Amino acid sequence: MSSAPASLYDFAVVRGRGYRPAQVDAYIRALFRDRDAAWERAARLTVLAKEMEAEAERLREVVAQLAPQTYETLGERARRIFELAEEEAAALREDARQEARRLMEEAQEQADTVRDAAQAHAEVIAAEVDEAVRQRLSAARAEAGEVRIAARRALKAGRGEELGVLREVRQCTARVLAEQAKEHAARWAEAEREAEERLAAAEESERERLALAEAALAEAKQEFADAQTSARRLQEEAQAHATQVVMEARRRADQIARETERVLREHSEMWDQVRAHIGQMRNSLTVLTGQVAQE
Repeated sequence: MSSAPASLYDFAVVRGRGYRPAQVDAYIRALFRDRDAAWERAARLTVLAKEMEAEAERLREVVAQLAPQTYETLGERARRIFELAEEEAAALREDARQEARRLMEEAQEQADTVRDAAQAHAEVIAAEVDEAVRQRLSAARAEAGEVRIAARRALKAGRGEELGVLREVRQCTARVLAEQAKEHAARWAEAEREAEERLAAAEESERERLALAEAALAEAKQEFADAQTSARRLQEEAQAHATQVVMEARRRADQIARETERVLREHSEMWDQVRAHIGQMRNSLTVLTGQVAQE
């Protein structure tokens, strides 16, 4: 006895009755299960596609709304580093200004002190010299008066010897006055020299302090320039990082869009196959139903 012929869908053919109903029912139930699984997978893929589309749209909006890179839009660490650089530069500038101001004030104060001391010392010496000159002149005038009185008396009395003594006394007095004047001039010159030396020392100290202040200011400017260079480098690094993040976001959005399109395309192709398969089954069932009805 020959074996039963096989159908297009591997159904066993029963003589006189077509396909076995149980086998057809089982196949249809399997198709329904496949259909339900396909629907469930399609629903999951639809949800995933919507989520991917939403994520892609969100990333597009984020990219579109990205403001020009500033230090406020950087990460917390980069922003804090820049703030510290700005604070350090400001502190250096302020320290340099205060140090220069302090040195200038100290130099000015020292110069004023030296100038005042020199002036006071000169005034004291001048007063002493004036007093000594006044006393010496007063004494010389008194002595000269006495000599004149004695000379007149000697002249009246005809005492030649006493006149010689008086002349000698007058000459001695003139020498004493000349020596005193010379001494006073030397003391005055010494006082002026000391005052000039004090003033020169004050000016030299002021120049040194000014040079120190200028050096401190130059150092502060250099440190500020270094801080600006560091800040620019941080900004460039942050901008490069932000550009990389944006490019990565765009790449991810494009990848999600392509994946979504692929999944939807696969889902559409699979569903077309399922519908074609179900259509074939319906046609087969129609044929079977017609054969059974004819029998």
